Amino acid sequence: MKRNAPARLLSSDTVRIERLLPGPIERVWAYLTEPEKRRQWLAGGPTETRVGGKVELLFRHAELSEDAGDAPPRHQDMAQGHVNVGRVTACEPPRLFAYTWAENHGDPSEVRFELTEREDGVLLTVTHVRLDGRDSLRSVAGGWHTHLDLLVDRLNGQRSPNFWEAYERAHAEYVTRPGFE
Repeated sequence: MKRNAPARLLSSDTVRIERLLPGPIERVWAYLTEPEKRRQWLAGGPTETRVGGKVELLFRHAELSEDAGDAPPRHQDMAQGHVNVGRVTACEPPRLFAYTWAENHGDPSEVRFELTEREDGVLLTVTHVRLDGRDSLRSVAGGWHTHLDLLVDRLNGQRSPNFWEAYERAHAEYVTRPGFE
């Protein structure tokens, strides 16, 4: 699997992206569910790892890389941080974790993390469902692409590139990618 393989469009409201990560599976699970580890690649915040539990994601993109850069104009509302609150819909440690994701309008979407042990590492499959429209699909695909590349860097002990520059490159790729256009 290519290190930063693109997300795939599974349907008109669903995006899936995969990354092969260094294990063991318990280590990867910790980076999905423990706030201090998760904040290094996605967002901090308290997490109750039980069905019905609360997941509070405290996004601080400026802290994700040494040179996070400035948020692009369309994401200025996230420049100083952003909070997203959801509810756990599935939790089967250390293989499955899913929760709702508050959207700017309408019903929440849902993100699902599935971990599969393989001889060459741990396959992480992220599926984000109930997304509303092409703009949302592109933004979410670019976001997961960038955040998961940060996770790969963290797990491999590598420095991460400027977050916002990496996000803008990924987002631009999805704007022209077949199915996302």
